Amino acid sequence: MPIVTLITDYGTRDHYVGVLKGVMLGIAPDIRIVDVTHDVEPHNVLHAAFVLRRIWPWYPPGTIHLAVVDPGVGSGRRIILGQYAGQYVIAPDNGLITLVHRDIPAEAMYVVENRRYFTSELSATFHGRDVMAPVASYLACGVKPNEFGRATDRFELLPVAHRAEAATEGLSGGVLYVDRFGTMVTNIRREQLGVPSESGRELQVFVNGVSIGPVRSTFSDVDTGAAVALVGSSGLLEIAVNRGSAADRFGPPESVRVMVR
Repeated sequence: MPIVTLITDYGTRDHYVGVLKGVMLGIAPDIRIVDVTHDVEPHNVLHAAFVLRRIWPWYPPGTIHLAVVDPGVGSGRRIILGQYAGQYVIAPDNGLITLVHRDIPAEAMYVVENRRYFTSELSATFHGRDVMAPVASYLACGVKPNEFGRATDRFELLPVAHRAEAATEGLSGGVLYVDRFGTMVTNIRREQLGVPSESGRELQVFVNGVSIGPVRSTFSDVDTGAAVALVGSSGLLEIAVNRGSAADRFGPPESVRVMVR
């Protein structure tokens, strides 16, 4: 039985996650469910998109990723089923697939609309339970993706730069994600930093115009409380504070610009 991962903003204090699992187990009792996180910031689609992209390489072909961060639930937004590199994602059509879609070639995309695979009564506020969870379970049981609805090549993508842009004197990037330590993960990729400067100078990192030094190897390369730039486990440049919070130091992520030159 395939793995089904769960990414939601439901939290764990309420019944929502338990209901999702009950629906899935009622259809596919042997399903293997992995809780990736239920602590996505409420309604934050980019947060969910980042988490989905980061976990994708670590799961085997056939894995089904159920991602439910759905501020448009009950509206005219669609639900989609995508296939990338042999894995599947079921999500609202609100841009949640953006970072996966921009990095991994799509193999297929469908609009989920066949009510045969939904619960008998649809709530206007809980499509995770009534549509997405049962579809994930039937897919795990072997129902073909095209049984859930028509193929489509039109879907929503977030207006976010998933790669840093070349600037006059280097690279200009922004923040994609802030983790629980307050570390800010940028869209500047390891391979973009790998081209040596033509002048032979050591690359310097600037946050909102202020230099925080060169790219380091680890947090402890700077003193406690000092800001540090390093390439994290995701292969992206991160801005951190050793034993502190970069988010607290530099402000809201949408206001932070990172330059490397």
